[in-house]
Amino acid sequence: MGVTPPTEHKSPFRPEVQGLRALAVLMVVTYHIWFGRVSGGVDIFLLISAFLLTLSFIRKVESGLPLDLGRYWLRQFKRLLPPVAVVLAGVLAATGLFVPQSRWSEILSQSWSSLLYFQNWLLAAESVDYYAVDHSTASPLQHFWSLSVQGQVFILWPLLFAASAFLARTGRIPFRRVVLAVFGAVFIVSLSFSIAETYGNQAHAYFDTRTRLWEFALGTLLALALPYVKLPRSLRIMAGWLGLGIMFSVGFLLDVQGQFPGYVALWPLAAAALVITAGQTGSRFGADRLLSWRPLIRLGDMSYALYLWHWPVLVIYLIWRGREEVGPVGGTAVIGLSLLLAYLTTRLVERPLRSAEWANRNSGRSAVVIALCLAFVAAPVAGWEQGLRVQSERAQASAELNNPGAAALAPDYVYAGDPQAPLLPTPEAGAKDYVSLETPCTRYASGAAALQGSGCSEIVSPENPDKIVVAVGNSHVQQWLAGLAPIAAERNWALIALIQGGCQFETHHDNYPDSCNERNEQALDYVTELNADAVVTTATYSTVEEPYETIPGGVVQMAREVMDRGMTFVGIRDNPRHDFHMGGCAEDYGADAPECNLPYYSVRSPSQPLNALQAALPDARLLDVDDLVCPGGVCSAVIGNVRVYVDDNHLTQTYVSTMAPELGRRFASLVGW
Repeated sequence: MGVTPPTEHKSPFRPEVQGLRALAVLMVVTYHIWFGRVSGGVDIFLLISAFLLTLSFIRKVESGLPLDLGRYWLRQFKRLLPPVAVVLAGVLAATGLFVPQSRWSEILSQSWSSLLYFQNWLLAAESVDYYAVDHSTASPLQHFWSLSVQGQVFILWPLLFAASAFLARTGRIPFRRVVLAVFGAVFIVSLSFSIAETYGNQAHAYFDTRTRLWEFALGTLLALALPYVKLPRSLRIMAGWLGLGIMFSVGFLLDVQGQFPGYVALWPLAAAALVITAGQTGSRFGADRLLSWRPLIRLGDMSYALYLWHWPVLVIYLIWRGREEVGPVGGTAVIGLSLLLAYLTTRLVERPLRSAEWANRNSGRSAVVIALCLAFVAAPVAGWEQGLRVQSERAQASAELNNPGAAALAPDYVYAGDPQAPLLPTPEAGAKDYVSLETPCTRYASGAAALQGSGCSEIVSPENPDKIVVAVGNSHVQQWLAGLAPIAAERNWALIALIQGGCQFETHHDNYPDSCNERNEQALDYVTELNADAVVTTATYSTVEEPYETIPGGVVQMAREVMDRGMTFVGIRDNPRHDFHMGGCAEDYGADAPECNLPYYSVRSPSQPLNALQAALPDARLLDVDDLVCPGGVCSAVIGNVRVYVDDNHLTQTYVSTMAPELGRRFASLVGW
């Protein structure tokens, strides 16, 4: 397959690379546990994976051996899946023992995505904040995002090598030259895309496979270039220590919070490349002497298992202790337990299966191992989900009688349901009890194609509506749709939603990302073109600290823009926010506990911001439903046997639905329809 490259005829095993892997996992673990920062260690893992995979495939092709991709994939996932299955089973067991039921559904869902290597796309779709300081609110399986990216690349990279081998053979081109062209193109395209997406939507970019391909491609290009790099030993010694120094500095010297995985990720990858290029210097002063230290090599051997275990141990410890940070003693305990579990997993699961003759005899047996691993996790997850589904269906069947919600606030209401009836939504359903935005605008699609974020959703869309109402704003606007949809359906109104999380409907805001400012401009153009009768949004913004509620600076101007175009502006007062998980309060303390029934003025200021807003906007229609969220001067976690909150600030769809008769009456009276 072309010219054979220069080689030093060394053993394929490179101890300094294994030591580098060990240091990378230690960086990941310690930074997660104590510093709450991104270390760059995961990026180094990705580069090393591609580097070693490339060496293997180049040796095969240039030795004339068949790639046999099917056999490769079976052996690779036969090696990867057993530790994954053990860790997932352990997380499921710990979830049942230590994690509130309100989080079960999320963890069960992520068990599937972790097992099947698409966790990163799930987190990207949810725009998870990977940098959140409070790890106790994170999923214990969140770290599987990088393993999912790796698994996807382990499928893609062999295909690219096979394509390169085919092109080299048919075009009579040196194989390495084709590989350089193919993976060089991947590097350039992916890095460019990564920089652009990181700038535009960093929360999504962090988990996007496409923004990470260049990191793997760099590992491949390094493997191609290494045989041609002939540095004097003195320079290699310097390169090794320089690489380690740069590697350890990443998390402290760089602002990675909003810049990974764009060009900033070149820093840790360049550091790892320097260490690998330095190689085995044979000098007692070389970095490879440290990296080849036997304890470090052994840690490198179990780095995969340690990465798998450290995050769930950390998160579940924080949940169990009710803390946001682990502290020095707790962190040491987390590391110690993670090392023990990693050692046992490597010694009793990973290593035996890798060397077992019966499992390696043929591809069929590798497939059996994979199937058993999948079943080992899939069976309990499916059974658990089915049990929760049955429980929820039983509760829903009697909801009208047992779970009146806001209907219980009526002066003459008398509860006639079962005193022991479960709360709705059930804990596992409560975490995702939001109004669906899955019905895209078709009948009312004018101008919607250009909208950013969630785009345009038809909540109620009659063919010939008497009125058109458009709800624009963030997730706090989304929650009110559950209360407005029934009256819209009853009175033949169209109800359209333009929702983007974290994006208040106001005029240009310097602190907003470009996507939000652009979306607000497009939304204003859309409602104007649609000639909507009313535009609904949240007029205030609640906070967990005093003054507890503010009027966003651009809301007044946006309201005037709407009204100047002949539309009615309806501003709903934002609901109170809390500094703890109000949605799980009933499980944590009991629905009647003082912790779950807070005085109104502990979350609201006596000054009423809507009065000031009404003075500035005399023609605006402002709606205050605090008396339905905090009746009688008390903000409760449960009203009428229904959870009021999803989390610390979002109302449940279930509760807002029970507000619908009164909310709809007030809205219709306000707009005069």
